[in-house]
Amino acid sequence: MTRKVLTVLVLVVAGLAAFGGKVLATPSNGFVGTTLATATFDALHVSAHATHPNPWDLFLRTYGQSDVYIQSNTWPVGADTGWHTHPGPSLIILNHGVLTEWESDDGTCTEHVYDATNGPVSFVDTGGPGHAHIIANEGTTVADGYAVQFLPQGATRRIDVTPAPAGCGPSH
Repeated sequence: MTRKVLTVLVLVVAGLAAFGGKVLATPSNGFVGTTLATATFDALHVSAHATHPNPWDLFLRTYGQSDVYIQSNTWPVGADTGWHTHPGPSLIILNHGVLTEWESDDGTCTEHVYDATNGPVSFVDTGGPGHAHIIANEGTTVADGYAVQFLPQGATRRIDVTPAPAGCGPSH
């Protein structure tokens, strides 16, 4: 039963991505985010396991309904997302280019550099209260990728953060 639920979830999200097309404008510095698909799911309780010799485990649980978004994101050279947060997690896949992310809640404003020069790179934005971040293209070529976001139903997908954390973020 749980594998069927996971399979249905993957097929629905993939199908929505193929037929989406709604654009979502967000304040930024040259960053362009396009919503490819969105759907609302009832409470999720998905558990999937693999067996030896390739142990793997997935557990996804939500309470109440969730909005799921699939985003296509593009950062021209020098572009950034602006400081913002999301009320839920985002799974991010960088296809091309180099991006730098800063997180306001890590206490050190450490740069996290993601470089897709040799192939796609993935990372997770945990989102949630107090977790603001900015993602910038400080490289020399356009960067692009995708994000899958899980949010409480009806929540604002992106929440701009002002003022920006002092002394933290891109140099431009």
